Amino acid sequence: MASSLIPERPLLISPTLAATIGLDEAVLLHVISELLLWHPPLFRGRRRWMELSQQALRAALPFWDLPKIYSVQQNLREKGLLLIEAVPNNEHLQLIAINQTAAAETDAQSVTAMPSPSSPAPAQSLAQEHSRRIPADWRPDRDLIMRCQQRNVPLDFIEQEIAPFVRYYQERQKFSYSWHNAFLKWVVAAWEKQRATAQARQQETPMSSEWRPSEEVLDILELGGISLSFIEDAIPEFVLYWRGQGSASNVWDSKFLAHVKRQWDRYTHALEHDNTPRPIARDFEPSAACWEILALAQIDASFAEQLLPEFILYWSDRNEIHASWNTKFLQHVKFRWAQQLQSAQQGNVLDKMTDRSWAE
Repeated sequence: MASSLIPERPLLISPTLAATIGLDEAVLLHVISELLLWHPPLFRGRRRWMELSQQALRAALPFWDLPKIYSVQQNLREKGLLLIEAVPNNEHLQLIAINQTAAAETDAQSVTAMPSPSSPAPAQSLAQEHSRRIPADWRPDRDLIMRCQQRNVPLDFIEQEIAPFVRYYQERQKFSYSWHNAFLKWVVAAWEKQRATAQARQQETPMSSEWRPSEEVLDILELGGISLSFIEDAIPEFVLYWRGQGSASNVWDSKFLAHVKRQWDRYTHALEHDNTPRPIARDFEPSAACWEILALAQIDASFAEQLLPEFILYWSDRNEIHASWNTKFLQHVKFRWAQQLQSAQQGNVLDKMTDRSWAE
């Protein structure tokens, strides 16, 4: 005996299907399959279609309004599970089919000829059949190409992405409800990635002779315990190196931050620190670690060697004592190197200002 609380035939929903495609989509797919049994069949392209009105849809789904029904319909269409076409000259009717082979098509008595729509049918269906691998000759149809172009993806970019898309899914032997929907997501994501990369490259600038790190970078380095004089000494060598490389970047501050931290680490840990202050020896020689740090700073070893005699003489005359003459020598060389770079840059500017070769 039927319960009075269930006055009509209930909807039977597959839990697995609902978990796979969504609860709303599973409900609508079940209702469409039921309606297909009660409407005259229209066969085309090995699919069983039916002509369905808005009124019939709302009667079958009284718990949803029409915008909700159309929204779930579109979700099923994008997943490749539902085929929908407009009926010419009647905006209240739709042609709907579930995207699976219709076994009854061979039954001649049950077949009703389906009228062709006003617009030509696409070359292939909106989706490959469920549980089929992508074929080697797969191509997007005209409707899918138009949908890609509506997302501002150029036609030549769409064409160049077809082969990588097919190769990717063939190599991984993956399945899809809709290769068309998968390709739409693929090509839009690839286009957005290319645009973002192009924009980043447009913002890159070459290293300028007047470049300085931002105040934020200086604050970060100082808060890290690095002395301001050490940071200032590192700027000319950093500028010279990257100008020589001819590189462009939009992250010069980050590069400088890493450069100074790396040098400071070598400076504080690689040098020998003698806690006993003493005057400089007449035969003082910088340690191997000191030469390594100078090399890391792109300072010529010959330049540093030329400064060594005057360095020893200066501190011998002053007769001062210090705990690490390696540290003193390193600071002295970096200071003189920065002076030389600044003089060279000013000389280049003066040469350009006094150049009169154009008048000869």
